[in-house]
Amino acid sequence: MLVHRRIHAWTQANPFKVDLTLMLSGVLFLAFPALILGGPHPALDLVLSLGIIVPLAWRRARPVLSGSITASFCLVQVLFSDMPVPADFVPLLTVYALAAYAPRWASLGGLMLAAIGCVLFILRYFGFPYISSTSEVVVYAFSVMAFEAVVLVAWTFGDLARTRRLAMEALRDHARRLEVERQQERDLAAADERTHIAREMHDIVAHSLSVIITQADGARYASAQDPEIAAKTLATIAETGRGSLREMRRLLGVLRGDELASTRPLPSLADVGALVDAVKRAGLEVVVAETGTMRRQLPPGAELTAYRVIQESLTNVLKHAGPGAQAGVDLQWVPRGLQIDVHDDGRGAGADVPQSAPPHPGRPPRQAPAPASGPGAGQGQGINGMAERVALYDGTLHAAPVTGGGFRVTAFIPYTEA
Repeated sequence: MLVHRRIHAWTQANPFKVDLTLMLSGVLFLAFPALILGGPHPALDLVLSLGIIVPLAWRRARPVLSGSITASFCLVQVLFSDMPVPADFVPLLTVYALAAYAPRWASLGGLMLAAIGCVLFILRYFGFPYISSTSEVVVYAFSVMAFEAVVLVAWTFGDLARTRRLAMEALRDHARRLEVERQQERDLAAADERTHIAREMHDIVAHSLSVIITQADGARYASAQDPEIAAKTLATIAETGRGSLREMRRLLGVLRGDELASTRPLPSLADVGALVDAVKRAGLEVVVAETGTMRRQLPPGAELTAYRVIQESLTNVLKHAGPGAQAGVDLQWVPRGLQIDVHDDGRGAGADVPQSAPPHPGRPPRQAPAPASGPGAGQGQGINGMAERVALYDGTLHAAPVTGGGFRVTAFIPYTEA
């Protein structure tokens, strides 16, 4: 079976070599014997045999040209030769090749020419002037029908080969298109993963550095009067840095394919308390309120999104709200999902934090007052990232300054309905 497959693979990969071998075999076993048979015109028989056999070398590469040459020499033979030659079996291969490899019009044309040729062949060499009775007419009629049946069988096998070849080409083309689509899906997945990693990196680095910078600035001014405050502040900085380093290692472990790193739990709503404690240690007063009852558990990705929204909002308060600001985090469970509201009373919110874009295509944008110039003006990557995260779960997010001072971020994450 293995040898058979190798032979089949070689013949499919080298069609011209196969046809050339077939042609040379025909010349050796069908053309040259015409000289040995000793007909009345051996040279003419040899030329006719070569004219019928040699085009087999191009029966697949140039099937129409090959069939035309073979048909021409067959016609010359019927007109000028007094006896058949061994090469007269070759036109059956030509009919097969036309049905298998030529256009449809050439395939049907070859079938009709072969059918007419069978009638002329029988009448030329076995009919006139030998038919002398009605019974002989019947015999010759059956002979014509037998020859025509052989031609039709050859054409049918060729047409089946053509159908199979076209089906295989269609399957190969379909496989190529599927491979292209899979590659496109992989590229899109990679792009989406890069965006996800960029958001994670921003959330981790921006929050941690904001806390660290705030603590370092406070420690620098307070250390002159109370060295113990500086020590406590440095401890908070170290703890925040270690937590950030752990998250960065987990994220890089996912990129490296580290199974231990990738299976560590991601932050969820249960970690909001620890997040608020860290922000409080950074010097920001935060009040958390949770109302309502959870109808069912949010997906882990949705809980991570809620956590990141709270984290980013509190980070923005730390960076832009100014000294003495207070923040509130309200978590309200409603029948459709989770409503998140993070607000502050800082004086710098309206100037420092830009407005958000609409989180979901097709929804009208809700405009906020244009931000004034300030230290954070023009830096909206955090809010854009929050809006993208929430939109992945069909939620909405709105961030805008509050009249009278402060800033408010409102997000809604619905339940994933089955």
